[in-house]
Amino acid sequence: RVPVMCMPNAGLPEITSEGAHYPLGPDDLAPVLDDYVDRFGLSVVGGCCGTGPDHIREFSAAVAGVTPRERAQVPPALRLSGLEPLVVTEDSLFVNVGERTNITGSARFRKLIQNEDYPTALAVARQQVENGAQVIDVNMDEGMIDGLAAMDRFVKLIASEPDISRVPVMVDSSKFDVIEAGLKCIQGKPIVNSISMKEGVEPFIEHAKLCRKYGAAVVVMAFDEDGQADTIERRKDICARAYKILTEEVGFPAEDIIFDPNIFAV
Repeated sequence: RVPVMCMPNAGLPEITSEGAHYPLGPDDLAPVLDDYVDRFGLSVVGGCCGTGPDHIREFSAAVAGVTPRERAQVPPALRLSGLEPLVVTEDSLFVNVGERTNITGSARFRKLIQNEDYPTALAVARQQVENGAQVIDVNMDEGMIDGLAAMDRFVKLIASEPDISRVPVMVDSSKFDVIEAGLKCIQGKPIVNSISMKEGVEPFIEHAKLCRKYGAAVVVMAFDEDGQADTIERRKDICARAYKILTEEVGFPAEDIIFDPNIFAV
């Protein structure tokens, strides 16, 4: 069972020479909402178009003393979303991340962005989703490209394409201002790739708090002030230290932390 919200308009708008008018007053609309509470067990009520403070006052009175719908206890899991949810549990198999919209990994995509051929660049993203990508990785790190502007533009274009935006986005950059530009535009719950302690603990905490503010999961690279982890013990120590900081100091949900221990690079 999930929370149910109802925020009704004050009737269908009636268009007059003076503009749109909503016919239902507070005394007319509150009983209708009260009926919804009884029938559907709402958790949240409010007002939308045509309602004002008097409507909200009547809504509040109508549901006074009513117990909100009970929320189900949902087990912890990595829960991402575009227009559709992606839940990763211990029983999940590989999660396929489409990398063809990553400038550093695709020469074709890099040329498309350099030439500002965004319609074809969107077709690359769409093809990845059609071929089974459950997440698409967007990276605009290239010296000849304004990465911040490109990230902002491309992510906004993705949002207008339901065939693409139904899957979560992994916003990928070595520059946190570019990551934040993406986070400001992404709908749903994305992944940030990545944060690390490479520049010290304070920037790591600052970046983690911003990711948390935007509701993103994070990839944590096994770097610290002394560089990249290159042994099993260093990997374990850095990941354990990062986990402790994120969960105990930042309040990050453990299920939203994804570790990259640099296995491929080493």
